[in-house]
Amino acid sequence: MIAVLGYAAILVALAGAVGLVITGVMASRSVDQDPAAVRMPLFALFGGGIAAFVILEIAILTHDFSIAYVAQNSALQTPFVFLVASGWAALEGSVVLWGVLLSVFSMLVWRRLWRGDGLGLGALAVLGAVSVFWFGLMATAANPFALCTEVANGFCSASSWLPVGSTAVPPDGIGPNPLLANHILMAVHPPMLYLGYVGFTVPFAFAISALARSEPGKVWLDRTHRWSLIAWVFLAAGILLGAWWSYEVLGWGGYWAWDPVENAALLPFLAATAFIHSAVVQQRRSMLQAWNFVLIIATFALTIFGTFITRSGVIASIHAFSQSAVGPALLGFLAVVVFGSLALFALRAGTVASAPRLDSLSSREGFILLNSFLMTLFAFTVLFGTTFPLMVEAFTGREVSVGQPFFNRVTIPFALLLLLSIGFGAVAPWRVASARIMWERSRFGINLGLVAAALAVVVGVRSVPVVVVVGLAGFVIGTIGHFFFYQTARAHAGGKSWPQAMGATVRNDMGYWGGQVAHVGFALVAVAIATTSAMAVRTEVSLVIGQTAVVEGYCLEYREAFRRIEPERIVQGVRVALYDESCTVEKAVLEPRLHEYPKFGQVIATPAVRSFAIDDVYLTIASVDDQAIVLSVLIFPLQRLLWVGGLIVVAGGVAALGRSVRTGPGTKPSEEAKDSARA
Repeated sequence: MIAVLGYAAILVALAGAVGLVITGVMASRSVDQDPAAVRMPLFALFGGGIAAFVILEIAILTHDFSIAYVAQNSALQTPFVFLVASGWAALEGSVVLWGVLLSVFSMLVWRRLWRGDGLGLGALAVLGAVSVFWFGLMATAANPFALCTEVANGFCSASSWLPVGSTAVPPDGIGPNPLLANHILMAVHPPMLYLGYVGFTVPFAFAISALARSEPGKVWLDRTHRWSLIAWVFLAAGILLGAWWSYEVLGWGGYWAWDPVENAALLPFLAATAFIHSAVVQQRRSMLQAWNFVLIIATFALTIFGTFITRSGVIASIHAFSQSAVGPALLGFLAVVVFGSLALFALRAGTVASAPRLDSLSSREGFILLNSFLMTLFAFTVLFGTTFPLMVEAFTGREVSVGQPFFNRVTIPFALLLLLSIGFGAVAPWRVASARIMWERSRFGINLGLVAAALAVVVGVRSVPVVVVVGLAGFVIGTIGHFFFYQTARAHAGGKSWPQAMGATVRNDMGYWGGQVAHVGFALVAVAIATTSAMAVRTEVSLVIGQTAVVEGYCLEYREAFRRIEPERIVQGVRVALYDESCTVEKAVLEPRLHEYPKFGQVIATPAVRSFAIDDVYLTIASVDDQAIVLSVLIFPLQRLLWVGGLIVVAGGVAALGRSVRTGPGTKPSEEAKDSARA
């Protein structure tokens, strides 16, 4: 019965999505352009999407193993938080999550429309068209309410697409993938990414509506400013949490391996960052109109590409794609999005291409354009490295790989150029920046960067790339910090106290200062990536109980082994005491473990990590027996700076939301607050 209800909710949402496309197009072309015209199909989409997601969660929480998805992705002993997370842990559930988020966002867009808002109604029609695909996918190739029809070895082994008919109910489910039930972050990381992915559908929809209606200008950008930032914040947070999960759970001793799944999240983030930067130029100077349309189309297309990479099965083998109905559907939808959007853009090229020219490359808009270009080129490079092995295998049958060495080599020049551009662009005035002004505003940062680089050498850093990154990060932080002090001092000279002056400076342009906070975070992240990549210590030590070993200033003592049985897994671990180099002052006791999941026949090495002021000590079990253990020991300098810097980046995006943008009936979107950095 619950499967029938869930599938019926999907059909209701699908019908609502189709209706939203029709009524949205008609209403946007009507005389009065009344948002009430789309109310009924929108409510059907919203209600059906919410109901489908809630019913799926109810089926999981009540252990309804007659539904194949529930039987294959949850179990009686699965902890509650991972039961809830099972709702989006696999293909069908993730499609439901995408659909319900899209229906919620569509409702939020509708609530801010007004009579005569043809642009908004057109955007709702586009949102409806995207919803047709996702709910159509649920109704066909990715049905989350398919019934279990056969049981083998106590588990569901076959299913029927129809939600009605005879069922075979296993006594227990298989449970979630062990990697997805090994850390709490996997209950948070995917929804964060999906909020970012789906969030960029809104600015894409407004952009397509503006193109279809031949409405050039920045109105669609102002209408979607907060949507873009919110989606960007969630995507950034999702990537950060994913890196943290990889570091804490996978046990390979890192946080980013340039895996296609990781790249699938990075690509839309890079394109979105380029879009948000270039949108500032159009909103301020009415420039880069055509470029912004291209960037938001690329951002949305890359969210679909990311879903295709992670959910089609194409990563495991190019030949698995041909056996999956979801893969071709996602690829077909991606083709429609790319070619359809670019065809519409080409038809309107004459309308959107007219814009003021750049006065000088040495200006705020010049540096923003450089940042946008660098991030776009970086995204293209990552896209090439990700898809090249797939293309070679698809057309030749040969397996090739593009691994970390390639990505690490191409990342360094992009990172260095971005840091340099960010530092100068943060303080450059609009239109034209004279050499005198640029020197006055960046002199302190340049000096601080040189001092930071010199200190890195003094403390023993011998890696040239690390020294350069430290110097450039000091330049960025010093330039932004000095300029903030300069602006605050001006406000203080006007009679405000220092706290009042600081508050007034930030409030004067929340968008600008939020961006600078994010830039400071990026500089810290760059330093952390450089140090943890070039200066990490990796070694293995073999110990018997009571024996000690010294590694890079830390003394390790093997105390004991332990074994315990937990729900769904068997835990085998060791206790290792961590001392200072003299082996006299105890700092911590670490417990690296091996988690065995009998249902899956899989053993996962779970590391033990301890963060100190400078280093992270990272232990994993390489091998263990009754007599001795072999520990993989890794020391990462400034690892904590990566998480702090990432959080600062996210905080900067949140702060930028404070920028005031008014839109409403009978009004034009307000101009951006006067830039505090204007000469």
